[in-house]
Parts: sequence; C-alpha cells; structure tokens
Amino acid sequence: MTMLLKIMTHKYYNYSSPSIFQSSILLAFIVSFLLPSMVFSQKVGYQIKLKIDEFEQDEVYLGYFYGDKQYIKDTAYIEADGKFYFEGNEKLTPGNYMVVMPPDNKYFQILINEDEQWFSAETKVPAFDTNMKIEGSIDNQQFYSYLNFLSIKRPEADELRKKMSEAEDDEKKKAKLEAEMEKIDKAVLSYQDDISKNYPKTITAAIIKANQPLVPPAFSGTKEETDRLRFYWMREHWFDNIDLSDSRMVRTPFLFQKITHFVEKMTPQHPDSLSIAIDKVLEKTKSAEETFKYYLIHFLNDYAKSKIVGMDAVYVHIANKYYRTGLAPWTDEEQLAKIIDNAEKLEPLLIGKIAPNIQMEEQDGSPIQLHDFKSPLTVLFFWDPDCGHCKKSMPEMVEFAKAYKGKGVSVFAVCTKLVTRTDEGGFSMEEVNKCWSYIEENELDVFWNSVDPYHRSRYKTIYDIKSTPQVYVLDEDKSIISKRIGSEQLPEVIDHILKVKEFEKKDESGG
Repeated sequence: MTMLLKIMTHKYYNYSSPSIFQSSILLAFIVSFLLPSMVFSQKVGYQIKLKIDEFEQDEVYLGYFYGDKQYIKDTAYIEADGKFYFEGNEKLTPGNYMVVMPPDNKYFQILINEDEQWFSAETKVPAFDTNMKIEGSIDNQQFYSYLNFLSIKRPEADELRKKMSEAEDDEKKKAKLEAEMEKIDKAVLSYQDDISKNYPKTITAAIIKANQPLVPPAFSGTKEETDRLRFYWMREHWFDNIDLSDSRMVRTPFLFQKITHFVEKMTPQHPDSLSIAIDKVLEKTKSAEETFKYYLIHFLNDYAKSKIVGMDAVYVHIANKYYRTGLAPWTDEEQLAKIIDNAEKLEPLLIGKIAPNIQMEEQDGSPIQLHDFKSPLTVLFFWDPDCGHCKKSMPEMVEFAKAYKGKGVSVFAVCTKLVTRTDEGGFSMEEVNKCWSYIEENELDVFWNSVDPYHRSRYKTIYDIKSTPQVYVLDEDKSIISKRIGSEQLPEVIDHILKVKEFEKKDESGG
C-alpha cells in the first residue's frame, strides 16, 4: 500500500526586497523539496476495497475474463474492519474483471480502466448488482447504474411480451402493447446514448456499444433475396459497434464469442474464405498488441488441430503470412522453426495441389510412378501389414475397390515396409516380404500394389506419413481432391465427387 507523505510547512527569511538571484534560489529550493514529495505521494499500482455484507467466508478472488476463459489475478483476505483489499504495486491491465466468492464461486463484475484503479465497492449477498455502491470509479458507477436500470426495464418488457402472446388475434390490444414496448426500447436506447455521450472513454460505454444490435437497411426483392442481402450486410458490418483495436476488449466476456461467431457462422467454411475472415480480424486488432497476439495464437492452434478435411490450408496461410514474416516476435526460435517447417510439409499436400510424384516398385521390381498411373480417380492408400487400424479397415478397402472399379476409381496402394539392416551389415527383405504375403493371403490384388524398399522416393517424408492407414483421393490430373479420410468415409466422398463431375459434364454440354 502506498504510504502518504505529509508535506511539512517551512518558514523562510522574509526579505523585504529580494533580488532576482535570491528569488531564484528560493524557487529552486521549493521545487527541489516539493517535486520528490509530489512524486512519492502519487498513488501507484492498484487498491480495491471491498465490503460484502452477509458474506461469511474470509477470502475472495480477483479474476478476469481473457478470450474464452477466466483467470485468477489476486486473492484478498478479510481484515479487521470487515473489508477485503486487493492491492499491488503495478497497475492492473484494463478490462472486465470479477470478484469471485467461494465456496460456490458466485461473482460480480468490476471494470478496471487505466485511470481508476483505487476505488471501493460495497454490496450485499445475494443481490450484488442492486446493492452495489461504488466510490472512486466513475466507470463502475455508470456500469452499475446501467445494470440496475436494465433490471427495472427487463421485467416490464417480459410482462409485455407475455401479454402480447396472450392477446392472440386482438390486433388493437397488440398495437397498444407494442407501443408500450417501443417506449421501453427508446428509454433503454436513450440511457445508452447518454452514457456514450457523457462518458465516451469508459469501458461501460465500449461494452454498451459492442452489444448494441446491428440494424441493416431495408432491402427490396423476394424474401430469399432480402434474407441473403441482409446476411451479406451483417457480415460486412459485423464489427461496426466494437473497436477491435481497443486493448481492453480482450478482457471481456463477449469478444471471443463475437469473433468466433463471425469466423464460424458468418463465413463460408472454405479455407480461402476463412483465411480472408481471419485476416480481417487480425488486421483490426493489429494496434492492440495483446489482442493481436491472443487471436493469432488462437487461430494457429485451432487450425493446427482441426479434424476437418482441408483446413490445414488455413494453418499454412497463417504460418506463412504472420509467423514467417516476423509478425509474431514473441515466438521463440525453436517453436518458430517448427511452425514454419510444419507449414512447408503441409503446403505441397493441400487440397487442389498436384500430388507429389513418387516412384515405387511392383512385386517383380518393375518401377511405377504415381503420375504414370492412369485412372479417372485414384485413391492413394498407404498401409502397413502390422498396423492394427490397417487390418481393421482392409476389408472395407477391398470391398470399396471392387464396388467402384467399374466407376473409374482405382486404388494405388503403397505398403510402407522397408528393408532392415542385418547384424552382418547387410540388408534383409524380411519386412518387405510381409507386404506381399499379406497381399496374397487377403486377396488384395484388387489394388495396384507397390513398395519402395529403400525409401528412395522419400514418400514418408513427402506425404508426412507418421501413421497408417493414410488415404488421398486424386483426380485424373493427380490433383488432390480429398485426403486423410477413413475407409468408411470413402464411398460417401467418392459418390459426391462423381456427382459433381457428372453435373459439371452436363453443364459443359448444356444438358
């Protein structure tokens, strides 16, 4: 806690007509004495005094919202005067905080801004909001005045909605109730406008604006057309009411949901569209360093672990645009190298890319290249005879290959066994021979089977084969259409591809 220093009164000789020189000495003395006292008497860090009537525990926690989670910042214990004190020598980062009360972790919110970090709050269990009294923080005073205003208006609005639903076909009664509802809406908007106008720099004003609904213009056309235009307008203006460059917003309970909704619900779930949407968010947060950092890391991790086919393209986009170019300076060298290396491995295997060519061997040692393998659709299948998942999926793969062979679909199978070193320093083909034995025993001749005993093609590295089975679906030109799907998904995926190809063929012919 900052100690308050008293400035003592000093007497000076009273010169009847002091010279300029004497006055300068006197002024210098006063300045040299007062400045240190003024500096040390200023409040540093933060101090929040709390009094919670009818709360029987002896400790509370200061938590804060951050992204989609909450964290504990400080702990306060009850003191002799019945108050709790949160205090520290360094200022709190501005944002939306909460006072958490054990044992059931109920909480009430407090706002921390840059200039008001020494204040007191008094309330009562369990109606924290309506009993809240704040001293020393205009922001929190406005926040709780607004919450209490809403607590009065909300039951009135709920009662009107109930009456409107009960009015059924009584249009006259409904019109009257709607007029009353409109009055409530106008009162709320007026209250919000007053806060925004009179206290524009408060977190309260920023929170109110961020949660105000967007009002799209009137569009003409059919319902389907107007709904589509309204959706496009909402997507374009989604962040009109929230300033993503305001660093306080990352510590609020709503920003994460708002950004997530924009990316996952307002954006087509296609890698190119998602990359554009993420760029838009990151561009808007660029000047709020902590917010930018949080969401850049969040998006990278989110798409690194995505199980949705093709979303690795979003990961590659983020890695190349932000990490490779030095826009994530907080990342240590080792981690940065891993991210870039991972992106480099994934990039040649993205959907739409030409599958890397590999030269394999047939059982008689004849060479065969993937790109020389002719088929309207090729299922590139990496497997291992000792792999449990491969054994489980193999009957489905065989059944699939037989069922779709007449539909222009072929399976180019790569058994991943390699030669091993013998104790004498030579090479053993024992592991590779397991491939051909398994193929014969399980009637896998429906596949085009191949191996690369000495791994000369480096296919395991090129195709990032860390486990088996692995499946890639390639078109006639060997472009990757789909990948890393299970054998049980293959029929559905191939049926969809064939339908698209048939539709495109009809469209080209004008049929």
